[in-house]
Amino acid sequence: MLSQVYCSGSQPFRQRLLPWVQSTALSRSHRVQPSAIRHVRSWSNIPFITVPLSRTHGKSFAHRSELKHAKRIVVKLGSAVVTRGDECGLALGRLASIVEQVSVLQNQGREMMLVTSGAVAFGKQRLRHEILLSQSVRQALHSGQNQLKEMAIPVLEARACAAAGQSGLMALYEAMFTQYSICAAQILVTNLDFHDEQKRRNLNGTLHELLRMNIVPIVNTNDAVVPPAEPNSDLQGVISVKDNDSLAARLAVEMKTDLLIVLSDVEGLFDSPPGSDDAKLIDIFYPGDQQSVTFGTKSRVGMGGMEAKVKAALWALQGGTSVVIANGTHPKVSGHVITDIVEGKKVGTFFSEVKPAGPTVEQQGEMARSGGRMLATLEPEQRAEIIHHLADLLTDQRDEILLANKKDLEEAEGKDQVIRRRLAAPLLKRLSLSTSKLNSLAIGLRQIAASSQDSVGRVLRRTRIAKNLELEQVAVPIGVLLVIFESRPDCLPQVAALAIASGNGLLLKGGKEATHSNRILHLLAQEALSIHGVKEAIQLVNTREEVEDLCRLDKMIDLIIPRGSSQLVRDIQKAAKGIPVMGHSEGICHMYVDSEASVDKVTRLVRDSKCEYPAACNALETLLIHRDLLRTPLFDQIIDMLRVEQVKIHAGPKFASYLTFSPSEVKSLRTEYGDLELCIEVVDSVQEAIDHIHKYGSSHTDVIVTENEKTAEFFLQHVDSACVFWNASTRFSDGYRFGLGAEVGISTSRIHARGPVGLEGLLTTKWLLRGQDHVVSDFSEHGSLKYLHENLPVPQRNTN
Repeated sequence: MLSQVYCSGSQPFRQRLLPWVQSTALSRSHRVQPSAIRHVRSWSNIPFITVPLSRTHGKSFAHRSELKHAKRIVVKLGSAVVTRGDECGLALGRLASIVEQVSVLQNQGREMMLVTSGAVAFGKQRLRHEILLSQSVRQALHSGQNQLKEMAIPVLEARACAAAGQSGLMALYEAMFTQYSICAAQILVTNLDFHDEQKRRNLNGTLHELLRMNIVPIVNTNDAVVPPAEPNSDLQGVISVKDNDSLAARLAVEMKTDLLIVLSDVEGLFDSPPGSDDAKLIDIFYPGDQQSVTFGTKSRVGMGGMEAKVKAALWALQGGTSVVIANGTHPKVSGHVITDIVEGKKVGTFFSEVKPAGPTVEQQGEMARSGGRMLATLEPEQRAEIIHHLADLLTDQRDEILLANKKDLEEAEGKDQVIRRRLAAPLLKRLSLSTSKLNSLAIGLRQIAASSQDSVGRVLRRTRIAKNLELEQVAVPIGVLLVIFESRPDCLPQVAALAIASGNGLLLKGGKEATHSNRILHLLAQEALSIHGVKEAIQLVNTREEVEDLCRLDKMIDLIIPRGSSQLVRDIQKAAKGIPVMGHSEGICHMYVDSEASVDKVTRLVRDSKCEYPAACNALETLLIHRDLLRTPLFDQIIDMLRVEQVKIHAGPKFASYLTFSPSEVKSLRTEYGDLELCIEVVDSVQEAIDHIHKYGSSHTDVIVTENEKTAEFFLQHVDSACVFWNASTRFSDGYRFGLGAEVGISTSRIHARGPVGLEGLLTTKWLLRGQDHVVSDFSEHGSLKYLHENLPVPQRNTN
């Protein structure tokens, strides 16, 4: 039998490699999701994670999110992944990263197998070196040094290269895996090993025994003896081993693996040749979709091309193994591509036998784009009519909406333990809808409809550049918005109305806890849009799309707006690649009580700011009190009111120093509690209060309470936050209360929109230039025209 197990390498070669492997492989960090952690162990300085895994092999996984349950995994490394760009030698850094990822997964309790190319390339490097050395010695002896430049290297036969490279390749893998306390074994196979029943059983038994002993089998076709590939020679229902793609597929099915990862030098499958203008990566590929793919040429090295990979993948899929084809050469992703795939992230092309009932998120993005462009071309009155109709539907369909919301609340409070653990009481309050909430929503939507009359297409500036050459700056939609929100179904109609008014396409991603409420509210929004034929402008993402994957759709989404916890906002800001994020990661709002504050006003303002809705981002989190107010009736009233409202007090460092028995000292002055908890700190002056806010605040909303107008104006002018108030509750920081009708969120950004973001914040501008055969050369030093740059009156729209 040609299959042979190989466990020992060239010791001198290994010794030379070990220092390099330590400096290269150990410097990289694995990317395993913290949520998957069960037991953390470590060897050397690299931690790894063990997770309980169990799965009965049968059908392939239907969705990417299920890949994290894969127990047995085959990773196929294409020639382009393993070899350098010059095809002579191995890409050592890339291989070290791949070995690290495989080791991380192996030490999670998974069973990993490698199908690797590279023996021919490694052998070619060694043989070229030997030939050059031999030729240089002979020519130096016979022809002199001047002939060395003319040396020609003969064409090297692939089988000879494979024979010379297999031992060195295995020694390299062994040395790398040793750094992670993992043993590797080599198995060389040919097509006959699968067609001969006895050899097939022997191979199967060897592989199972290696896996049982926690050894990583490294499998390769025995290219030193393999015959030339015979096209179209597959047996009925059986794939022939003609290259490592077919070998990986055959091995995956024989061993009943859960997942086959095929790494090549392209991102996955495209609907046209990669690199062409219209080429789009296919996220999920289904059997029967071959006609939608145009296959290009094969990679620069290797036996197979993408067509061979697809054929092998479909054969493995039919045998019950899930398949992902991805790029293993890109420097930005190769360091975590394997672990990303296993974690269910949107990497490469996923092969699935289960087609979703609705459109993919990419298709939804395209529909939102085209629908938004149609929406922007409507007359302002038509967009206002759509919003009025949606407001009417919120009250007319009140009973159906509340029934759907009741289902969400029941599941959150008892039936779905996963959701219940995740939702604290304040978030459950956000999830709840009521008749009064729906009525308030309808009022806010009608305000938006009124303000939409003078939005899209509004002329902001007119300039006469020269005679008969006039420039206009006009307001236009941003494009496609992605709004991600938690626990707040009332957010959906608000954001939908703002998107309609501003002519933007909209993708909505709500939390699982509000599924029923979001579904009916989205249907009502689309019903309202249908009166002018723009139903597809607003899409609700119902697929199992991870938020991180949505944040990568930079060619479809122009702006991301997160609505939810500070952790959600931070996660989205971190995940967004190339897409602006509008929002704030924290709402650390301050109230400074000045020495000249009114006794009657202070307690009302503090109670409303902290206790009216403590989960809101505009709730008070830190109360700054002037030192002169300590041990006064005003201070006592504030403390008594907070005790009555059951607010837990955390003492700042200076406040704690004044007290003999103080409340628990605050762990951090930069804390957003989101609950009935409040930090109290003492300051000596308004300037110290401002300095504290700038150091520990989040530039959201900050308030001064004082009767001294000069002090108040100083505070208003010097505090650098999105919203700064005098003698008013922090809770006024809201789009509805500002008269904007509603808001998509509160932004602490310093670019574009700041504070509560309503209709105006969802618009950008474009320039329109109207001329008559004008060219720049006419305005040169010797030209016939001169620039005028005259400001022209801006036309006013009739907003009645």
